[in-house]
Amino acid sequence: MNEEINFCLDLAREQMQESLNHLEISLSKIRAGKASPQMLRAVVVDYYGSVTPLTQMANVTTPDSQTITIQPFDKSMISDIEKAIVNAQLGFNPSNNGEKVIINVPALTEERRRDLVKQVKIEIEKSKISCRNIRQKSNDELKNIGKEGVSEDIIRDAEESVQLITNEYTIKIDDIFSSKESDIMQV
Repeated sequence: MNEEINFCLDLAREQMQESLNHLEISLSKIRAGKASPQMLRAVVVDYYGSVTPLTQMANVTTPDSQTITIQPFDKSMISDIEKAIVNAQLGFNPSNNGEKVIINVPALTEERRRDLVKQVKIEIEKSKISCRNIRQKSNDELKNIGKEGVSEDIIRDAEESVQLITNEYTIKIDDIFSSKESDIMQV
């Protein structure tokens, strides 16, 4: 029975870590005013009939804090890359010089920064809800294990462990929010 309880606790921790990883990926798409290759992580291009991530078909660099350059391995794909960036609806207006695609990242206004913080808060709340749902599912599973004859004290201790794991990940999520908020609001 202890194996089932340990498995349940490990599964809860693993699922909460996946939720945290998903949050970090989601937040990397929300720009903080500085140009970053991560901003284009979600861009995919139709590369000779197959959908390919931009980073697998071009070098993405940031020569300065306001510019992203994309040097495709195949120059014939420049117009397709531009279309893919526009279709990704990231708010960028790409241009090219025949050799590479250039994106000028405009400076953020105060109002836009506040809107971005609101977006971050939405993603943070989704992540916290996910952790709470994982906690609830784990507690339900522990109650089912309790019905199989495990003592109530052991189940209660396991539920407390699930709550401690949830608290740990909630703190990590709050730390990520604080970091991202200060990054966005920094001029």
